[in-house]
Amino acid sequence: MKEINFLLVGVGGQGTLLASNILAEVGLRAGYDVKKSEVHGMAQRGGSVSSHVRWGECVRSPLIGAGEVDILVAFERIEALRHLEALRPQAQVLVNDHAIIPMTVTAGDAVYPDQTQVRAALQQATPNAHLVPGVAMAEKLGNARANNVLILGVLAQWLDVDVKIWQDVISERVPPKYKALNLKAFAHGRALQI
Repeated sequence: MKEINFLLVGVGGQGTLLASNILAEVGLRAGYDVKKSEVHGMAQRGGSVSSHVRWGECVRSPLIGAGEVDILVAFERIEALRHLEALRPQAQVLVNDHAIIPMTVTAGDAVYPDQTQVRAALQQATPNAHLVPGVAMAEKLGNARANNVLILGVLAQWLDVDVKIWQDVISERVPPKYKALNLKAFAHGRALQI
């Protein structure tokens, strides 16, 4: 059973922690030993959020060392750039092509990289980087907030786990009134040609 190290990153309010909880539970139900660790200091104020999720036969630590991330899932563009040093060579990177402009940029103290700069940095880090307009797609499906589950649908394409496991975990983890929307968003992401 191959070990897989996932790093999920985003900004508070994007559903990064929900996504990492779903991913951890999916791994458990698929038969992996799973460990998870999260950092969400100023998440309630729009700060950075990160979660380490590790699947394997016997995972001893929830933390992933520098240069050991197999799959980086970023729910915001600049958060992807902040974590590129964590990647293994040839790592997979999945980025929600969405910008949340930080206060330092709006105050004029910093510059937010444009999409061309983001793409160039991602391609320099790994040839396996993919940007997906998750927010725009989820909005068309009925609610932009389902973008995290849509991105998990894309991720599911890369993992050998029965789709029924994903659907069951999503159904149990999201509020009942958003279950149908999130299952639809997951299916949409899983069907994307990446």
